[in-house]
Amino acid sequence: MSDDSRRAAADYRSWHTVTITVAGAPYTVATKAGVFADGRVDPAALLLGERAAVSPGDVVVQMNCGTGLFGAVVAGVASRVVLTDRNVVSVEAAARTLAANNANNAEALLGHGTGPLRGHISANVVAIRIPEQRLAQLQLLRDAFRVLCLGGRCYIAGATNEGIKPAARVLERIFGNANVLAHDSGYRIVVATKRSESLLGTEDIQSQFLDSDVFNELAVVLRGHSLKLFSRPGVFSWDHLDEATSILADVMRVRGGDSVLDLGCGSGALGLVAANLSETGGVCMVDADVEAVRSSQRSVTGAGIANARVLASDVAAAVINERFDVVVTNPPFHVGKATDLRVPLQFIEESWEVLSPGGSLFLVANRTLPYERAIVQRFGNIDTVHDGRRFKVLSATKERSTLPR
Repeated sequence: MSDDSRRAAADYRSWHTVTITVAGAPYTVATKAGVFADGRVDPAALLLGERAAVSPGDVVVQMNCGTGLFGAVVAGVASRVVLTDRNVVSVEAAARTLAANNANNAEALLGHGTGPLRGHISANVVAIRIPEQRLAQLQLLRDAFRVLCLGGRCYIAGATNEGIKPAARVLERIFGNANVLAHDSGYRIVVATKRSESLLGTEDIQSQFLDSDVFNELAVVLRGHSLKLFSRPGVFSWDHLDEATSILADVMRVRGGDSVLDLGCGSGALGLVAANLSETGGVCMVDADVEAVRSSQRSVTGAGIANARVLASDVAAAVINERFDVVVTNPPFHVGKATDLRVPLQFIEESWEVLSPGGSLFLVANRTLPYERAIVQRFGNIDTVHDGRRFKVLSATKERSTLPR
């Protein structure tokens, strides 16, 4: 392994803190590669921290909490603060942020919206850092209305190119009121007050997928097998079969009895194909998005596959001490709207770590993404098994002579 690769791997796993000033007060925020807004201040989170009004004794819920900055800010005033996020890395960041600021009355829970809330909660304030996917936004807005007490306030913040303006219009129709509190460099914060127990403007929230237990069902044919995938809004390619995934499913090499890791499993398409090819080998499917984990588990259960398991994981952290014969992956290269190659490069690094000697990596990517050098540096070899107009599939083998570090 090159010194550069060692440093990159260590950097990805290393947590660090930054100080962010909100309304004149400093707060310690935990972050690392793979965390939303790592290396910068998220203007939407800053607007929530500066503009959302929280009174002594309030119960506060924040959804899509990111690094937990808002929770740290309001914990000194509120009686209880509960943060939720669907991403395992964000939840760990938020928990570390709360601890660093001695927010003992606050907690961070893994799950989308109010799904992970334990027991009945009647919130005085709900804050939402809006996600980009529209149905995911709508679920959070509906959840906010349901968890708020009468007179409670819902604050939403985000960027124009993330859909804050249409989200604000839906907020106004659901609550019957909404006001823009502030805007800054394409970001804005909007507040609405719950004045009725009945949802207004319900035409905006009619989708069946706003129910967290309803999955989109997608019939597909992969590698000659008819499969049914189940997915949720916000999961990668949740409403269609991704072309890159289809290509990788056709060319990846899995033998009978192979153990396989589907790294960044999404709805589980590659894992299902691998389970069919492996037959008796174990298949593990991991993803940082708990909604993807739920989707893949539903796909596995629906297919009646007994040799597969699904775990929430920051890259391969949940299985880093296990070994596999094959790793298949279509790694993400966006964190929010920003391109961040640190995440896919860590996919390459941790693929090598979990492969048995002689094991193989199969990675699909956009043609323009520069993964070849990293693969060669880590594995010492590379093979292009598909070279298409839009996508390429790269493969590498972990040499049997490679000594453990």
